[in-house]
Amino acid sequence: MKQVLQNLRSGQTEVAELPAPGLGRGQLLIQTRASLISAGTERMLVEFGKASLLAKARSQPDKVRQVLDKIRSDGLLPTLEAVFNRLDEPLPLGYCNAGVVLAVAPGVSEFAPGDRVVSNGPHAELVAVPKNLCAKIPEGVSDEQAAFTVLSAVGLQGIRLAGPNLGETFVVFGLGLIGLVTVQLLRASGCNVLGVDINPHRLKLAEKFGARTINAAAGGDVVAAAAAATAGRGADGVIITASAKTDEIVHQAAQCCRKRGRIVLVGVVGLNLRRTDFYEKEISFQVSCSYGPGRYDDAYEQGGQDYPAGFVRWTEGRNFQAVLDALARGQLAVDELITHRYELSEATQAYQTVGSDASALGVILKYPAQVEVKSALSLSSGAAGAPAKAGQDRPVVGVIGAGNFSKMTLMPALAKTPARIAYVADLNAAAAGHLGRKFGAQQVVSDYQLILQDPAVQAVLIAVGHNLHARMVCEVLRAGKHAFVEKPLAMNVAEVEQILSALKANPGPTVMVGFNRRFSPHIQRAKRLLASRSEPLAMTFTANAGAIPPGHWVHDPVRGGGRIIGEACHYIDLMVYLSGSGVRTVSAVRMGEGPAVRDDKMAIVLGLADGSVGTVNYFANGSRSYPKEMMEIFSQGRVLRLENFRRLTGWGFEGFRKLRTWRQDKGHAAEFAAYVEGLRTGRPALIALDDLVNVTLASFAAQTAAIEQRTVHLLSEYSAILTPPGEAR
Repeated sequence: MKQVLQNLRSGQTEVAELPAPGLGRGQLLIQTRASLISAGTERMLVEFGKASLLAKARSQPDKVRQVLDKIRSDGLLPTLEAVFNRLDEPLPLGYCNAGVVLAVAPGVSEFAPGDRVVSNGPHAELVAVPKNLCAKIPEGVSDEQAAFTVLSAVGLQGIRLAGPNLGETFVVFGLGLIGLVTVQLLRASGCNVLGVDINPHRLKLAEKFGARTINAAAGGDVVAAAAAATAGRGADGVIITASAKTDEIVHQAAQCCRKRGRIVLVGVVGLNLRRTDFYEKEISFQVSCSYGPGRYDDAYEQGGQDYPAGFVRWTEGRNFQAVLDALARGQLAVDELITHRYELSEATQAYQTVGSDASALGVILKYPAQVEVKSALSLSSGAAGAPAKAGQDRPVVGVIGAGNFSKMTLMPALAKTPARIAYVADLNAAAAGHLGRKFGAQQVVSDYQLILQDPAVQAVLIAVGHNLHARMVCEVLRAGKHAFVEKPLAMNVAEVEQILSALKANPGPTVMVGFNRRFSPHIQRAKRLLASRSEPLAMTFTANAGAIPPGHWVHDPVRGGGRIIGEACHYIDLMVYLSGSGVRTVSAVRMGEGPAVRDDKMAIVLGLADGSVGTVNYFANGSRSYPKEMMEIFSQGRVLRLENFRRLTGWGFEGFRKLRTWRQDKGHAAEFAAYVEGLRTGRPALIALDDLVNVTLASFAAQTAAIEQRTVHLLSEYSAILTPPGEAR
């Protein structure tokens, strides 16, 4: 299928060939019939992509501060790589889609194949969209008309926040697509409307829809017009749908309002508010959020959890339906807003028109009547940017997951090895296609089962959501392939048992967990320096983890499992590796009542089988400018200190004082090189299974110990599955 993508680094807009998107639970697979280019939002993205790096930085000062903090903590080169990797990611354009349902996933009962629907899907021949972001198109509403639904819902939500009443007077600043829709919906609500713009054609359209207009470019006095239209009282409300950097629009909006009037911002304008504008009249000001309640709520949008209508009457989905009903009743007219039509293959030209033609308003993309639904796309073996690899003895691997970890860490490291990347799989076809092309994969697929079915694939690298790890590991093992899974191995004891059962039933394949830090050159040197010790170690690791919002999926006990299970396991593994012995006991204390999230502010004490003691301080409430990871190791009158995986310093070690790498090195490259070499030689098990299970259970025990305020003895707590640690390994 074809999809429109924007590269934010190069500024290139392209119509890319991709596999059909995968269908997740609660989603609809839709064949697009028409989509509308949002002249405001999408033009800003395209212009941002074309801007220089300096201009990009100037437009996002908050992001610049984050970059500077990261440079101080991680170094210049890793920071620049992270920035360029994020900019290099292809961004799907579009969010105003109309089409017909081809298939529905489990969890969808409201829609069926053959239904005509609108959604916030991108400009693509096929889109996969969660059910709460879709609405059925009534009879009598054309595909092109329906394509205006999502954009119109943005204006409708602004109106709902403004709360117009019959007979009130409203001023609409900005008569683009959203502004002209807002004019019509306000008129349908029984309001008098004044429309403000600088484009004569748009002003004429607003007049046709029943508004009185003010041409700001010709010197029209908005404040005087509002006073004249209301017998000097002032407008009851103002809705700003304009896009401008100036603060003058908000100032004029306040001057237009009557005492205790209200202003709702739908567009993007300067917000250096003047206190006197609002103080003297007690004017209320509110910013509208996109299509309405539910927007950016993962449980609503992705999880399909609707809000009860009795408590939240108008969600984003119900706003979609209200717009469609208005179209069906003739209360909203959009045909006259269409100024250009292009075939999908001409999308690049369409965006040029949006950016350069002042007359462009509603630009519709048209789509082929028939589209082949293919889950795989073959790529040329010599993709641009893919490093050349010599030799015939090349292990064949497949990668499941094209998210940030794959993009920024896994794929770059894997591409430096002799491995042949046969597949990159992800439900997000655009992300899979980008990584596949960039790193020379042979195929990109949206159905990972295609990887498991290929007998040539020896190992599968799994980098997906935490809740999918154990299930996919078991599937890979049953397919007779080695499984390399990003941490965590599992999220609960039952999942660990499932993996052990799968290994027992399929004794050939092995499991590896991405505990990369033990492969860091600093940890390797520390291991050698401590090899001659005759006493246990005392180890402390402090992770300045940084805050993640409470609603983030990583805190969800079902999807993420929490940051101790998902991230602190790294540091537990380090202590197991350095001591050469498993964890026997775990005690932990988490932060007390007060913070929204307590489990990511925890001190964990580990008792290891050789008598070593390890303390993991996992804190999410520190400064971004402070180093993220610090470790101290005390041993027989000697001390090692590791700072952010860039500097290892020793005290009391003969012949060793300092190891400093020119950049941060957390061991990813060495880990993947060793793993691929193990595949080539037939020894892919880099970490003993006992260690993987022990570390995973220790992370579970840390949460239990903190919540129940007790010391957990692993051998008795998990006696059914844990091999006795015994003597130091």
